[in-house]
Amino acid sequence: MKKFIACLILLSFALPSHAFFWNRKDKALEKELEGKGYAGTLPSLNDKIEKSKTKVSTPIFEAQEGFNDPSELKPVPKDNPAFIDIIQKKDKSSEYVNDANEIIPMLEKLVDCIDDNENVQLFVTKANLLTMNIDHLAEKYNGKPESYFESFRKLQEVNRYVKSIATLRREAVTYQRYLAYSTTGSIYNPENISQQLQYLLEELNTTILLLRDEN
Repeated sequence: MKKFIACLILLSFALPSHAFFWNRKDKALEKELEGKGYAGTLPSLNDKIEKSKTKVSTPIFEAQEGFNDPSELKPVPKDNPAFIDIIQKKDKSSEYVNDANEIIPMLEKLVDCIDDNENVQLFVTKANLLTMNIDHLAEKYNGKPESYFESFRKLQEVNRYVKSIATLRREAVTYQRYLAYSTTGSIYNPENISQQLQYLLEELNTTILLLRDEN
């Protein structure tokens, strides 16, 4: 019992000093953590963050005066064959090509007519059908970009040959017997007509190949 009382007396003397020690330690820690972390007020970040500034971009290229003015724009060189044949070449697969392709069978029929040595009447009939369609093609595309195509010019050229030889053969049937002994009559003789037909045959085949190449 005496020992127990002695322990209580010692404990009463020790507690105040320990309490004072821990109290000072807690206050020092609180002061150290003041304004930091979750133990106190969060630190202000406004002073450490630079306010964003609106940046003004400048164009790399200088603006050209009148760029958007329609009156200042240069027209497309539609009358320049180089522009038509090179820049617009891809546009050939259009209505013109379809129209030109319809003429190919007529050219081939006239070729067969010459190869088979068919009579004048059949030759003139097929020649007239061909020239009628080429004339229609020329009327439709004359003055347009398609008129610069090589195939268009070739068709007009061969069209003149076909008309000329069809007229020659038609007149030969009528006038050959009367002009056989004159200088003018020599153009109607069979040998000259045969030479003209061979020349026309070469032109027809060349035109067919040209039209097929443009497809």
